[in-house]
Amino acid sequence: MTSADRLREDFLSFFERKGHKRLPGSSLVPKNDPTLLLTGAGMVQFKPYFLGLSTPTVNRVTTCQPCLRTPDIERVGKTARHCTFFEMLGNFSFGDYFKAEAIEWAWEFVTGHLRLDPERLWVSVYLDDDEAAGLWQEKAGVPPERIVRLGKEDNFWEIGVGPCGPCSEIYVDRGRGYGCGSPDCGPACNCDRFMEIWNLVFIQFHKDEAGEYHLLEKKSIDTGMGLERLAVIMQGVNNVFETDLLRPVMTRVEELSGRRYGVAEEDDVALRVVTEHARGVTFMAKDGILPGNEGRGYVMRRLIRRALRYGRRLGLEESFLPEVADRVIERMGAAYPDLVEKRTSILATLRQEEDRFQATLEQGMAILAELTGRPGAQKERRISGEDAFRLYDTYGFPLELTREIAAEQGFTVDEDGFRAALDAQRERARAARGEGAYLDRSAAIYARLAERLGAEGTAPTAFSGYDRTEDQGVVAALLQGGEEVTEASAGAEVEVVLTRTPFYAESGGQVADEGILVGPAGRVEVAEARRPAEGLVVHRGLLVEGRLRLGDEVRAAVDAGRRLATARNHTATHLVHRALRLVLGEHATQAGSLVAPDRLRFDFAHYSPVPAEQLRAVERIVNAKVREDLPVTVEVTTREEAEARGAVALFGEKYGKDVRVVEIGDFSRELCGGTHVRRTGELGFFKIVSEGGVAAGVRRIEAVTGEAAEEHLLRQADLVAAAADRLKVTPDLLVERLEKLVQERHELGREVETLRARLVGDAVEELLQEARELDGLRVVVGTLSGLDPEGLRQAGDRLRQKLGEGVVILGSAHEGRALLLAMTTPGARARGVHAGDLVKAAAAAVGGGGGGRPEMAQAGGKSPERLPEALAAAEEVLRKQVHHS
Repeated sequence: MTSADRLREDFLSFFERKGHKRLPGSSLVPKNDPTLLLTGAGMVQFKPYFLGLSTPTVNRVTTCQPCLRTPDIERVGKTARHCTFFEMLGNFSFGDYFKAEAIEWAWEFVTGHLRLDPERLWVSVYLDDDEAAGLWQEKAGVPPERIVRLGKEDNFWEIGVGPCGPCSEIYVDRGRGYGCGSPDCGPACNCDRFMEIWNLVFIQFHKDEAGEYHLLEKKSIDTGMGLERLAVIMQGVNNVFETDLLRPVMTRVEELSGRRYGVAEEDDVALRVVTEHARGVTFMAKDGILPGNEGRGYVMRRLIRRALRYGRRLGLEESFLPEVADRVIERMGAAYPDLVEKRTSILATLRQEEDRFQATLEQGMAILAELTGRPGAQKERRISGEDAFRLYDTYGFPLELTREIAAEQGFTVDEDGFRAALDAQRERARAARGEGAYLDRSAAIYARLAERLGAEGTAPTAFSGYDRTEDQGVVAALLQGGEEVTEASAGAEVEVVLTRTPFYAESGGQVADEGILVGPAGRVEVAEARRPAEGLVVHRGLLVEGRLRLGDEVRAAVDAGRRLATARNHTATHLVHRALRLVLGEHATQAGSLVAPDRLRFDFAHYSPVPAEQLRAVERIVNAKVREDLPVTVEVTTREEAEARGAVALFGEKYGKDVRVVEIGDFSRELCGGTHVRRTGELGFFKIVSEGGVAAGVRRIEAVTGEAAEEHLLRQADLVAAAADRLKVTPDLLVERLEKLVQERHELGREVETLRARLVGDAVEELLQEARELDGLRVVVGTLSGLDPEGLRQAGDRLRQKLGEGVVILGSAHEGRALLLAMTTPGARARGVHAGDLVKAAAAAVGGGGGGRPEMAQAGGKSPERLPEALAAAEEVLRKQVHHS
């Protein structure tokens, strides 16, 4: 049996021998691409090359790309081939070879290297692609009867405006035993007989905004072969879950659940879902994605909760996902070493989300109780589809669980309404994906500018800002309202491209420079500088006086004070990064940053709040390096050389062949394109102003340097002085005085509680004296003002203990709300009394909702003035329950 690891290596080595450069796969988080949530194909990291926004350093590349897609999530576990996470093997040509070589090499690999029987192989081509069909016959000898022509939906690749083209796929016929039995069964069939293993995309057109297709001068190749599917064929197993990529992970799920694969189909589906989703979320966590309610965080949360739901079907009630993820790391760690390096943070992220789901389940249960307590729902005994969907979408509450709990209370669920709401959400998601055009209009303009203005081997805009804050440049392009113009007048918002500029364009967390452009007849106040295409700097601002013309020579002047403040904070982030790893451990890697003139924000991987003493240790380390006045030096070298010297490459950043290394003495060494001070002493002083959590497993520090740090300390000193003056003590005795006040407050609070308990006791005795008889049951109905929910429950417990067989119905006005409680004894419940029904009736009268068990129920409402009516309504229901028993 050929292992998947061997297949991965064989593919990459094969194309290396064909002159391709092997590159690592990119993160599941697409870099600088707002149109994509997740990396779903090998070509994603090369989009700038296909779009003409960047120039590749080599024209032939091969990769193995981790990918994640969710359109087929409901099919995962039910078919032999569907996965959300998969590895895509690919070979790419950027304006180099085209169809003939792509087809010839693909056939050579599958038949010559993998030794697949040519008689089992079928290919598909686009309906009108006679060239590809001819090449399959000429180069590979595929007979016409095994070449299938498919339409645009299946065999033409495009995503909105931009490069596109026909594609051709290779299928393996697995035999009639895997088929549907239809006489028309073939590659276009959805059964498991014909498994697609390789898709070759021939990028030969550009689709414009009008939907017209134009032949590209430089044609490209983008191919993708699914490693999991290839392993199915080469290892002779039934589905991807039985390959050596996923079977070891499934074995761990079997060990934890006690269920065995192949015994019951229901268990098999659950085992496959848990296995597959665990692998996907493990890789998502590795790439810094955190569960959330939006974007890729929501995708991750959905996968985790789906895995947990199916885990419950296997009887896995305790935490299990980190255990399964650990097996994923064990299996995949050799191919992806960063899985092993980030093991602790990965498992902590998944453990926290699993714990959170338990809490969410409890929240969902409370919402469900409130829904069933509404008067309208009580009448129809039905939960609306919208409410069921809200439980599903907001609280992760499975429809099956909602249906089961509702049935226990005599309710049904509007499942058609639920599905309609779900379909509407999916349609919105599809529409949102469609809105992210492959290349929008403005991007097309910038790409054309970059191509036109960039001479061979040079950037469209020469950046001089590392050494100066003022320079001369010529207006190479002028845009107004998104259109190129030759002249603009005062009052116009413009975008200006210069041949040379000192303006730093926002990048790597550092904000853009601000400043002015002064020409022969006009002046522009620059609000920001952007880099929308490689090497192209666009200055956006307001033409405040005169006019500006194409070809004008202008003086470009950056706000030097703002730039220096920003540089201080950028150098500080490097110091903080190193200090955090020294204090907390090497896992405390950067997860994001903001470098602005007034502050810095630094996000880092860590699983709990950072104690004050550790924050103080970080501050001491950074300020020690500030006092040492270490030199900050910059060197441009190759990435390989930089990393060999220990330079830190930040996660998610995209680096070119040559990189810029920023060294701070012998303390810090990072790849960085930002601006920095020349020596650490220029920071003056560093102070952390806050620390908090921003997501599961990610903490955030905000800090200040220089004058901002001085101002912060002065404000803090003023606050201390004002507080000390108010308390009539010196600042050094302030904490002692505050501790004394807190202790006095605590003692007063205990006295208040003692008095309250005494008053409640007296009130309880009065209510007992007023208890009435109802068909042999003692009934207490009354109000106890000022009690919170816990106080009301304690009073109810005391009454029930002293009552004998009977019923307690209480109300309280607390902080502008009405609170209600009902309690029953066993004898009352035997007579048909249900506390939950009593409270529901009362809650309706005060404009609220709630419910509970037969023995005890609580509710609330917004109209405390209607408590007498509420208690009367509960009494009326009680009389009916007793008389009907």
